[in-house]
Amino acid sequence: MPSPSMQFDAELVRASEAGGWIVFEAPGSAEAFGTGKPVRVVGTLDAVTVALTLLPSGHGYHLGPVKAATRRMLGKDVGDTIAVRIEAAA
Repeated sequence: MPSPSMQFDAELVRASEAGGWIVFEAPGSAEAFGTGKPVRVVGTLDAVTVALTLLPSGHGYHLGPVKAATRRMLGKDVGDTIAVRIEAAA
């Protein structure tokens, strides 16, 4: 059975509910991954390979934290759009 996955474009935002971290919102993620709890995922942000934990937003979707080192590799920051491709980690 294939792992649940998502593909979408997202804006990098500073999320107050995530302690001011820079994140992307993953709309529909609770349905796609079958839970409103944290979810370990792997995939790419633009062309950069990542492994991260999607955090529940409390609003029916998850937030994906984007580390400073990853943002430097992407050459992007708050307000920029990234292509997100993620799937549940095995």
